[in-house]
Amino acid sequence: MVPDSILISRLKDSNTREEAFRELVSQYKERLYWHIRRMVIDHDDADDVLQNTFVKIYRNINSFKQESSLFSWMYRIAINESITFLNAKARRKGISNTELQENLVKNLKADVYFNGNEILLKLQQAIATLPDKQKLVFNMKYFEELTYEEMSEILETSVGALKASYHHAVKKIEQFLTAD
Repeated sequence: MVPDSILISRLKDSNTREEAFRELVSQYKERLYWHIRRMVIDHDDADDVLQNTFVKIYRNINSFKQESSLFSWMYRIAINESITFLNAKARRKGISNTELQENLVKNLKADVYFNGNEILLKLQQAIATLPDKQKLVFNMKYFEELTYEEMSEILETSVGALKASYHHAVKKIEQFLTAD
């Protein structure tokens, strides 16, 4: 694994940019894919958003000021691309984002790339009911095991606000799961 500082300098050098970008994709594609997948739910959509994310990263690497980590910067791009994608998909279908999320979770059981059991499906249904910010924070903390400090850098918000969002998300998920 190439350290980010070396990777960034190689990405900004036109002589080493292509090779460095392949290395960047290799290092981060799986992590970014799963982050995106948890947001957009559908495998094919996640692939599309991941591709868009890497295109944006490639086009904008020279404007990366290194005020945050490379990881945080790329995650912000992935989040924004996912949100843009979901908003556009909901608009195309003429439904709200909440309805879109509910439909995506309903279709998850038929997704050949979903290998979870009934419990995981029920958890995904509960997560789909959360407001966007809580959903994002829950996924980043629970599935990706990011620290509040890492999330704070990525989402550009305070650790306290993130802890509150996570706490509220957990309570809502618990209520959803015990309602039956």
